[in-house]
Amino acid sequence: MDLGVKLLAQKLGGSANNDMVGQVLGSLLSNSKGDLDLGSLLNGMNGGGLSDLAESWLGDGDNKPVSTNQLESIFGSDKIKEMAGQLGADKGSLLEGLRDALPQMVDKSSQGGELLDQLGGIGGILGMANKLVK
Repeated sequence: MDLGVKLLAQKLGGSANNDMVGQVLGSLLSNSKGDLDLGSLLNGMNGGGLSDLAESWLGDGDNKPVSTNQLESIFGSDKIKEMAGQLGADKGSLLEGLRDALPQMVDKSSQGGELLDQLGGIGGILGMANKLVK
């Protein structure tokens, strides 16, 4: 999460402090314990037809880029507007920051593709995420 806070705060410039950026990322990406919740993010990506992106972020090799429109679809326009307001930023700047930060955060959370391999590939992760939301 620290990497994401750093990357997003840099993208937003001086208008956002790290604590507020951390709260916003936590609201978007964490479970009730405050841990990075890849299952929910991946489930949202799968629901939006973006499982190939998720797989590239989790595995070794280059991370496929995500568009700001795709991110807005994953998180919802209202949630993005709310989070941008909390940061004193515009929606576009927040989405651009997330576009840069999220692939790196997920990639670093699954260093070497270990998480992907342990859970049986992208299908295993998405299956796990689906069980959690039922």
